[in-house]
Amino acid sequence: MSINRREFTKFSAGAIGALAFPANSYARIIGANDTINVGFMGTNSRGAGLLGSFAKMEGTNLTHNCDVDSRVLERTHNAIIKAGFAAPKSNKDIRRILEDPTLDALVIAAPDHWHATAGLMALEAGKHVYVEKPLTHNPHEGEIFVAAQKRYNKVVQMGNQQRSSIESIELMEMIRDDFLGTIYRAETWYGNNRGSIGNGNSTSPPGWLDWDLWQGPAPRKDYKDNYIHYNWHWFWHWGTGEICNNAAHELDIARWALGVDFPEKVSVTAGRNFHRNDDWEMYDTMEVRYDFPEGKSIEWVGNSCNKVLRFGRGRGTLLLGTKGYAIVDRAGYEVYNKDGNLLRERKTPDRAIDTADLVGAGELTESHVKNFLQSIRGIAKQQNSPVDESHISTLLCHLGNIAYRSGTDISCNPTNGRAVGNQANQFWGRDFQNGWNLSLNT
Repeated sequence: MSINRREFTKFSAGAIGALAFPANSYARIIGANDTINVGFMGTNSRGAGLLGSFAKMEGTNLTHNCDVDSRVLERTHNAIIKAGFAAPKSNKDIRRILEDPTLDALVIAAPDHWHATAGLMALEAGKHVYVEKPLTHNPHEGEIFVAAQKRYNKVVQMGNQQRSSIESIELMEMIRDDFLGTIYRAETWYGNNRGSIGNGNSTSPPGWLDWDLWQGPAPRKDYKDNYIHYNWHWFWHWGTGEICNNAAHELDIARWALGVDFPEKVSVTAGRNFHRNDDWEMYDTMEVRYDFPEGKSIEWVGNSCNKVLRFGRGRGTLLLGTKGYAIVDRAGYEVYNKDGNLLRERKTPDRAIDTADLVGAGELTESHVKNFLQSIRGIAKQQNSPVDESHISTLLCHLGNIAYRSGTDISCNPTNGRAVGNQANQFWGRDFQNGWNLSLNT
């Protein structure tokens, strides 16, 4: 692997295993009672929620703050001080943040196109990584991320927080104990009522935004006034669509329950049905089917602009087994026999599930963050979301996008998830801005 960055000679590297500096030269050995110094990249929305969750953790110090929006950078700087911490080192450039040897872990909530690049930079600099879903912007980045984590031996945790839900963990234990028989199919869904993003005007970036740094590893485009801060999700150049934005959670739970990894086939029906004259480049309605070995399957139905409730829920997972079925979401689970009689349930009724919530802070995030920090300290029973598992679940999302963009069903190698055929593989990776290239050398 080589990661070459413009004006970032301190972290330039050759092939994996032949680095310009020892892999752990900036790393501190962290004991069970040591304070973990945490930095944040991107704190406008979800990042702000994560910052609040980390602030509640014992033995954690919020020491670094990075955002390319000067208003957000200042607001976060002041919020950290107000929370009782010393003034953080604040800088709009993540490269400057990662130079500091006192930083132990980086939390990444920047746009999707930054996730893998920032994560790899952090690993090279000897930092642990908490990265929001999706793990990557494309499948190729996921392969690099997994290899890099093994190379640097740091904790990488993706923000699929339902993996740390007590209720979900309990349900998975019941499934492993054969309570529902063989789980052969999962049906997952997400509904929202998103509005139009309109038609943007080409204009100079606002003075509070470093547009060049915002784009980072993505090839340069002119600024439009409807990209930032959220609508970039619906442009292929930076975003990954609703499936990576939200199905990343439910597909992960479904895969966990079925005990499957890579699919054999991916089929998609999708289209743009709402606000069809605006700049949104992607689907707003999607049905994806994943076929796995042994006849198992997962389906995701996404309605970005039609908030359909299934089983009274805007999002969730239905698990079908040979002895019964279960419905699970972030608030808990219900287990039924084949006749539809309720056998068991466990819920946390006050745990809000709002599909329009862009921050998503709360109990589950705090449990997931705690597991990340305990994994760094070496005292966690297990890491709930290791990077190799996160890569597989994120890859399912990418494969749905690839099937949509290529206009064809995709056949996959069930041992590694690799798509078969040039039509699909044209979307396996992406072009990078010169000086920010990521490549995996074998």
